[in-house]
Amino acid sequence: MLVILMDNQLLSPHTVCQTCLMADQSGKPRWQSGKLYCGRAIRNASDRNPTEQQPDQFECQMGFRIADIEEFTERQSPIV
Repeated sequence: MLVILMDNQLLSPHTVCQTCLMADQSGKPRWQSGKLYCGRAIRNASDRNPTEQQPDQFECQMGFRIADIEEFTERQSPIV
């Protein structure tokens, strides 16, 4: 599940992307197989510090930061 990260809130991509010229025909981000085709990957803090877990983040062409939190939750190990 993709979310748009703002300073103090999370937004649905549908709210923002439906008016974007870079979005697909249904107004969703151009997302396929873990890649954002209307933006670029951002280096995560977890890349610099492997002990810190963060979801993959991207920046769209319009400057919004997007995170894939579904893949992040699937990667987390269960708490015992």
